[in-house]
Parts: sequence; C-alpha cells; structure tokens
Amino acid sequence: MQPQSPSPLSPSSLSLALPSLPPLSLYVHFPWCVRKCPYCDFNSHTLQDELPEALYIEALLHDLTAQTSAAQGRELHSIFFGGGTPSLFSPAALARLLRAVRSQLSFAADIEVTLEANPGTIERGRFAEYRAAGITRVSLGAQSFAAEQLERLGRIHSARDTQVAVEELQAAGLTNFNLDLMFGLPQQSIALALADIDTALALQPAHLSHYQLTLEPGTVFAGRPPAGLPDADCCAEMQLACQARLADTGYMQYEVSAYARAGKRCRHNLNYWRFGDYLGVGAGAHGKCSRIEQDQLLVERTTRQREPRRYMASVHSAAVASASPLAAASVRVVPAADLPFEFMMNALRLNEGFEPCEFETRTGLPFGVLQAPLARAIQRGLIERAGTHWRASARGLNFLNDLVGEFLPQSLSQVSG
Repeated sequence: MQPQSPSPLSPSSLSLALPSLPPLSLYVHFPWCVRKCPYCDFNSHTLQDELPEALYIEALLHDLTAQTSAAQGRELHSIFFGGGTPSLFSPAALARLLRAVRSQLSFAADIEVTLEANPGTIERGRFAEYRAAGITRVSLGAQSFAAEQLERLGRIHSARDTQVAVEELQAAGLTNFNLDLMFGLPQQSIALALADIDTALALQPAHLSHYQLTLEPGTVFAGRPPAGLPDADCCAEMQLACQARLADTGYMQYEVSAYARAGKRCRHNLNYWRFGDYLGVGAGAHGKCSRIEQDQLLVERTTRQREPRRYMASVHSAAVASASPLAAASVRVVPAADLPFEFMMNALRLNEGFEPCEFETRTGLPFGVLQAPLARAIQRGLIERAGTHWRASARGLNFLNDLVGEFLPQSLSQVSG
C-alpha cells in the first residue's frame, strides 16, 4: 500500500517536537517454582528449601526504593507480579509490598495489578485474600486441559485444578482473569487444540493468551525434543482454527498471541508493546526507563542479578553501603541506532500497529528515519497503512521476524536526534 500524501517518509518529517516521557509500569519478578517446566526459558528456579519470603520481600523493597527517582513524578498505570510462581508468596507479603509501592509512587485511579498463578500452587492464601491485598487481575497458567499434555509439559496441576481455581476467582470477584494456553503440543491435532479452546471458553476468562510451544535454547525440550510435535503447516492450521473459534465467541485478537473481550486487554503488556517505560525489580528483572537530557530522550535498560540469593545479597549490600541507586543493577543507554528496531519489535506485534507520533514520542527520533526500511517493507508486502496507523500486513504477521529485521541498525538510512 502506497503512503498517502503528504508522505510521512519525506525528508520534511525529520523535524521533531520536544520529547515527553511515556507511561510507567512496574514489573516485580518472583523467581521460584515448585518444579521447572521443560519448555520454560524464564528466570525460574526450583524451590529446594523453605521459601525465603521475608528476606526476598525486604530485598524487593530496597530495590524499589533505589529506583523511585526514575519515575520522575509519573504515576503507575499497572503492576505485574510475574515469575516463576508469585502465588507461592502469601497475600500478606504482597500486601506489604503493595503498601510500600504506594507510599513511594503514585497510583493511577484505575491501576491494574496482575498476579501470575499456577493452578495447584495457591498454597499460601485464597484469591479473596489476594484481592484484599490489592490484586485486581490474575493470569492462570493452564497451558492445556488434556491430562496427557499436562504430563508431557511437566505441569504439576490437573485440568480440575484449573477449574477449581477459576471457581475461586469468580467467588472472590476477580472476574478479570487470563488463561494461558499452548498449542502445537506433542501428538496434538487441530481437533484437540480446539477442545482446549472450548474448555477454556466455558470458564469465561476475560482474556486468553494462546501461543505455540517453542523449543527455546537452554531448555530441557531443546536438548531432548518431545516426540510427535506437529509440523509447521499443521501448527499454522491449528492457530487459524483457534483464532476463528475465539473470534466467533467475542475474543478479539489484538496481539500475536493475545485475545480479549471488549475492554479487557492487558494494560501492562500493552505498555510493553507500545514501548512504554517500566521499572523492573526482583531477581533477573529487566527495566526500561526514559529520561530527558538537553532536550533529548534517552532510553535506559536495567537488569538485575538472575540468581535469587546473589540478587538479594547485591541489593542488601548496596543498601547497607548507601551506594548509588543503581549499584545493584546493570545499566545501559540504548544507542539511538537501536531504538527503531526495539520499538518495531514490540509495536508490530499489535494488530493495530502504531502511529508515527507514537514512534516519535517513545524513541525521541523523527519518523523520517524509517524511510528506507519502510519503503522496503512496503515493496515486500510486509507492512501497510490503515488510516493513521502503520501495521504488519497479513503476510507481515506470518513473517514477523523478517519484517522486524528491516529495522535493524544497518538497515536504517539515517538516525538523527
């Protein structure tokens, strides 16, 4: 599709208004699981001994205090407790953490606070108590409702555990919940994938994440792939059939693997995909924060120690020494040449894509720097305009890695600012 006039790719579009800071979220990582799943490449560690709940919460509080200045007066729009298995932590511990966050950062009036939970590991409290602690949304790792698939995936819960967890969520008034489901599983047919979808829909989630099993480097499955994995063509047909079933029942796809009822999109993940800012606390947590320096927008990324005990020790040492706020973190400024790729890697996952003004306000770069890669992507049929938005075409969504690759630094004709 050809750009409309006036072209947003013309040299005149290299001018740019003064930068502004994007919305802010908070991600808190809880690194322990009862068992490490063979497909998981997240920073999760099998719980060997007693959970060091109090010590870890204390470390999170030190970590948070060290980062509050990065908020620069912005309020939090969302908080996400991810893992690992955050629901291994008691409602009292999460309530204490949320009180500390609120004492240091402003909350939006309609803040979304999500707790990841695995069915069968709600050991420390009931969902009514988590809601009383401040949780407003829950994401359940169902993955499948077929007993043989759950066993192959190394899951420790049953389909009944998921159903019981949902009943408890609904009784607690936490109707804004997500179910994680996987497809492309060993020995899975299209009919079996649809059966998982139908069972999930019967539980009436507000949101559903539906993603393909992939063999990530460093995982058990990468070293010993399970037998009977469907081929690429079968997985594509499986995905299309499930997408159609979800659309027919009112769950609209808004991102590569995310489907939601009207008004129930995950705000926290939307902030990632729109290249917003987020503080990251916890073992292995990543953060992205922007600051304005001499009328330029600088984007910084932070990372924490991955191993939980090393993380707790580093945060504690920095606090005792009254070191610089980020002494316990690795910090780097993202080079301007990398920002188009990082932005596109997120924004092009959204069905609606992005507007030029979003690119400019999130990266501090003029939209004109995308002139050459956008022209190539248009020629290849990978990207299109829809009104004021640029988005991946149907072909582009099928070849998303190729599309995003057009925006790697060496593909840009110029970067200014």
